[in-house]
Amino acid sequence: MQSTILLADDDTELTGLLKEYFESEGFSVRLAHDGADALEEAQKPGLDLVVLDVMMPKMNGMDVLKALRRDSRVPVIMLTAKGDDMDRILGLELGADDYVPKPCNPRELLARIRAVMRRAHTAGEHGIISVEDLELNPGNRTLLRAGEPVELTSTEFSILMTLLQNRGDVVSKRELYVSALGREPVPHDRSLDMHVSNLRRKLGADSRGENRIETIRGIGYQYRVA
Repeated sequence: MQSTILLADDDTELTGLLKEYFESEGFSVRLAHDGADALEEAQKPGLDLVVLDVMMPKMNGMDVLKALRRDSRVPVIMLTAKGDDMDRILGLELGADDYVPKPCNPRELLARIRAVMRRAHTAGEHGIISVEDLELNPGNRTLLRAGEPVELTSTEFSILMTLLQNRGDVVSKRELYVSALGREPVPHDRSLDMHVSNLRRKLGADSRGENRIETIRGIGYQYRVA
């Protein structure tokens, strides 16, 4: 089945070129050139992923993402200015699944899109994972904590699933990047750390009042078990 992505950027020349390239790779592509249109398009059914630029007229990308995350978990990749760490951190905190700095290589962006979509669509191969008060269902990508739903982004879900599948063991940062983010880590990339920080906040403390996810300095992360 053909996947549909939304390209939201006010650079009409760039979106035109990307649309042509992605369609040649088998995608159906919708376009939006301001934030208000981007939010409207992103809320329509049949969309598999959104590529969202930060700087747009009428409504910036961060506000679009914040509004979208109130009732949608569609995967979102942010386009950020090269070297602007604050935009990247804020985007991840608001629920972006990944980011790509501009100017971007279309092939790299395509690889990120495929990686995020692959995470969102292949988790159903695994059965329900129950750990203490958490119940993670890869089939419909939902998480319950003490019977109550916890809203996670696609990337947060994939990271938590990897940690729960290896609970009690240390999972290296590289393994998490590859298995959960679908790419190799690069120097100075703190996106994984931000996703884990978001997970800790959403999951809260365990029954002992401690962080569920422990940082193993210089190696990676471990989901703690009693």
